[in-house]
Amino acid sequence: MEKGELRLYNTLTRNVETFRPFNPKKVKIYTCGPTVYSMPHIGNFAAYVYWDLLVRILKMNGYVPYRVLNLTDVGHLTSDGDEGEDKLEKGARKTGKSVWEVAEYYIDQFQKDFKKLNLVQPQVWARATDYIEEDEKLVDALTSQGYTYETKDGIYYDTSRFAKYAEFARLDLDGIKAGARVKFSQEKHNPSDFAVWKFIQPGENHTMRWDYLGRPGYPGWHLECSSIIHAELGETIDIHTGGIDHISVHHTNEIAQSEAAFEKELAKYWLHCHHLMVNGEKISKSLGNGYTLKDLAKQGYSALDYKMWVLQGHYQSERDFNLEGLEAARVRRLGWRNRVARCYQDQEDEVPIEVMEDLQAAFNDNLNSPKAFAIIDSCHQDSLVFWRWVDDVLGLGLIRGRKLPENVQQILQDRQVARDQKDYAKSDYLRDELMKYSYTVLDTKAGQVWQYLR
Repeated sequence: MEKGELRLYNTLTRNVETFRPFNPKKVKIYTCGPTVYSMPHIGNFAAYVYWDLLVRILKMNGYVPYRVLNLTDVGHLTSDGDEGEDKLEKGARKTGKSVWEVAEYYIDQFQKDFKKLNLVQPQVWARATDYIEEDEKLVDALTSQGYTYETKDGIYYDTSRFAKYAEFARLDLDGIKAGARVKFSQEKHNPSDFAVWKFIQPGENHTMRWDYLGRPGYPGWHLECSSIIHAELGETIDIHTGGIDHISVHHTNEIAQSEAAFEKELAKYWLHCHHLMVNGEKISKSLGNGYTLKDLAKQGYSALDYKMWVLQGHYQSERDFNLEGLEAARVRRLGWRNRVARCYQDQEDEVPIEVMEDLQAAFNDNLNSPKAFAIIDSCHQDSLVFWRWVDDVLGLGLIRGRKLPENVQQILQDRQVARDQKDYAKSDYLRDELMKYSYTVLDTKAGQVWQYLR
């Protein structure tokens, strides 16, 4: 592999391919975002940590990413079978707020946690409710080209009309017909057909509603991504990201909608991350077993400790989260931060160019962060230039500046005086004082060396 050549696993082809963007100065990326009806959990954020690494590695290679991340503030049905209670209505009933207040609150919470994780902000936060007109135009286009049919509860996409429907997810459509991937409505022409627009039925409680074809309704849950991508990014985008659970239904349907309506390939590269488990069980909002970043903070862990844990694994690997593993990640990150702290206090060593080249090769090998972490651990030639570069690629908050808080500086100065006077009792007392501010100190032949305690 040539230095500087980025290679990514493309779900579309099931191969690792050399990345060749349409325009290096505007690499168009779309990330499937959250449905904002409850607090985001760590399983949700694992994906955004991986795609943050993708964005940073693109920048490392000199590309200029332009990313859109959607926020699903339109309530939609809970199942792939276009059935179940609307998630935002459920959240509103649980909290006593309106659906609009629920969406606004959880968007705010999501974006605050996004910032705590030091994730690169997308160029566009796309709220689904801002694209209803585009949704309706998309349904019009699909209908005019013969891809839809109407039932009593909505407008459905006829998957038999899209010849490529089974290709992306390698679906066995005959098997779906026999066993039904989802509950099969008798009004559907095919078990794999899906709603692009739902009509609100008499007595149905659905606050979010828009008039279309003279009837109140709302978009199907796959529709917004197609509409937003077309509106914000135009024709074929470079990279589409999501979780492996999106492959068989959501992204398959997204491709069917977009490519039928606009007659262009939706995305050149598709990247999918694997599931996050918690103590051996799948994490999900519905199971109620998801830690939030606030939960971890109560246990003494920062969002960046969690980010460290995520990046220790590869985005295509299934991960099993537990607090023991998180503690190990915290200690590892602390060790890196203290290597940076030593650089603050020493003269900078020669920049380890060869190590940085090895790191770049690891990152460019399908975002191989575990391999990169092992290289960092084994490198014993530290410099601030090196660590700034590492932190630019990982965003782990390793660089905080040379200047210590004034009170910490004063304690260190007083402690040095105490040691010079061989007043070791006072020296030990002042060491304990430092710990109150999350610092500690080592005594070396060269003098005091301060370190972060947490």
